[in-house]
Amino acid sequence: MSDRGLLLVLSGPSGAGKGTAVRRLLELCDNIVLSISATTRPPREGEGPGHYDFLPQDEFLRRIEAGRMLEHAVYNGQYYGTPAAWVDEQLAAGRHVLLEIEMQGALQIRQRRPEAILMFMAPPSMQALEQRLRGRGTETEQQIQARLAIARGELAGAAQYDYILVNRTVEGAAEQMCAILTAERHRASAMEPFLQALQQERN
Repeated sequence: MSDRGLLLVLSGPSGAGKGTAVRRLLELCDNIVLSISATTRPPREGEGPGHYDFLPQDEFLRRIEAGRMLEHAVYNGQYYGTPAAWVDEQLAAGRHVLLEIEMQGALQIRQRRPEAILMFMAPPSMQALEQRLRGRGTETEQQIQARLAIARGELAGAAQYDYILVNRTVEGAAEQMCAILTAERHRASAMEPFLQALQQERN
């Protein structure tokens, strides 16, 4: 099969459990690295270089102009994006790269890297999503309702993704992502180098 890694993109509503499922995925599956985003916002307490690549806004804008960001978006007046060079280095080294990003960024990557595998993580029900949001105990009622409204909008766009994951349990969601990775590694297009080598073997 191809020595090049796969580019995986994961999106889903806030409260769908993406972060927890990704941590379990990294434990279950070998050779996957989680992409680190760049941002113009200042570091929060306890955050260091391993969390984000913190950049001044003028430098971030220069990188966008130079095509050095795979995707970018603005949230609350701050820029967020995925540096292309690091991702390409990892893929060339044969590692699979997972990006956990918003739908806006995911669809930018679909345009720029059509080979990317887009996965959307949905809750088993809107009731379950609301329970998860309330269970965090970090948001007001108004914020919870706003997140539920955003989630409905994201679900409306989920058909643009390649795979829909239903996060009923963390283990199950991680196993679904592992299964997708295994299947994609055995696509006929991914197996072309193997087939070519097999044809060239002498009896």
